[in-house]
Amino acid sequence: MKNSIQSRAGFFVCLMMIWGVGIPSVIAQSPYPTRPIRILVPFPAGGAADNIGRSIGEKLAAQLGQPVVIDNRSGAAGRIATEMLKNAEPDGHTLLVGGVGPLAISPSLYAKLSYDTQRDFLPVTRVAEILNVLVINPSAKVENVQQFMDWAKKRAGATRFGSSGPGQLDHLAAEFFQRLTGIQLIHVPYKGGGPALIDLLSGDLQLMFATYATARPHVLSGKLRALAVTTTKRQALLPDLPAISETVPGFGVSNWNGVFAPVKTSPQIADRLFVEINRALQEPDVKKRLNASGIDPVGSASPSEFKMFVREDMVRWAKIIKDAGIKLE
Repeated sequence: MKNSIQSRAGFFVCLMMIWGVGIPSVIAQSPYPTRPIRILVPFPAGGAADNIGRSIGEKLAAQLGQPVVIDNRSGAAGRIATEMLKNAEPDGHTLLVGGVGPLAISPSLYAKLSYDTQRDFLPVTRVAEILNVLVINPSAKVENVQQFMDWAKKRAGATRFGSSGPGQLDHLAAEFFQRLTGIQLIHVPYKGGGPALIDLLSGDLQLMFATYATARPHVLSGKLRALAVTTTKRQALLPDLPAISETVPGFGVSNWNGVFAPVKTSPQIADRLFVEINRALQEPDVKKRLNASGIDPVGSASPSEFKMFVREDMVRWAKIIKDAGIKLE
C-alpha cells in the first residue's frame, strides 16, 4: 500500500513537472513564423513609410524563411492601419510600421481615438528617422536660422508656412517653433506636403518643415534653401546643416518610425523580431536604399527602451499640442 501511494505521488510530481515546466518549454520553442507575415503600412506605396516597410520586409523574408507582404492601408493620417493592428491576432504574423503621427501625436490631438498606444500595442523596435528640414523660399535672402528669425520678426506676422494638414508633424513643428521663439507665423494647411511645396516654390509661402526627401531636389537646384534639421542634434546624412536647437534651445522634433505588434504578442516572438529587424537595418543595401530617400536607419537598444522612447515622446507632444491649443474631431 505504501509503495502504491509513493508511486502515485511520483506520478503526480511528474505530471506537475510536465504542466509546470514542460509545456512552457514547448511553447517557447514553437516555430515562428509558420505562414507569411503581413506588414501594415499606414501610407500609400512610394512614400517614406512604404520604403521602410519594404526594405525591412525583403530582409525579414530571407531571414525568417517566410514571405513578407506589404499591406498599404492609407487614410486618416495613419490611424486606419493602426486600428487594424489593434484588432489583429497577436501571433507575430501581423506587424505595423508605425510612426510618430498616429502613435505619439494623435492620442493628444483627438478627443476620440479607437486605440490606446500604450494599452493596445507592443513596441518592438525603432527602425528609422525620416529627416525633416526647415526650408525656405530664397526670396527671404537669409542664410541661417538666426537671420530667418530676425527677418520674420520684422514682418509682423506676415510670414506664411505650409503644412500637409492640421495636426500633422510639419504643422506642429512650426507651432512649437513659434512658442519657443515668439515669432508669429500664419498657418496655411494643405492636403499633403506636395501641394504645399509647390506654393513654397512659387513664393506664396515663406517656409515649411518639410521632409528632406521631398525638398531635396529643389534644395540642390537652388530653388529652395534648407537652413537646419529639426532633430535635436545634427544628422550624419546632412553634416553641413545645423540643428535648429543650436539657435533655439529646447527645440527638437523627431519624425520616427518603428515596428509594432499587437500587445498580447508573446515575448519570445517579440524578441525574435527585435533581433531580426535590427539585423536587417545593418545591411549595407538597406542603409543605402533608405539614405537615398533621406531616411536614417535607427534601431533601439531593446524593446523596453523603445517603449520608453514612445512614452516620453507622447508626453512631449501632449505639451506642445496643449500649449498650441489645438484639438481635432
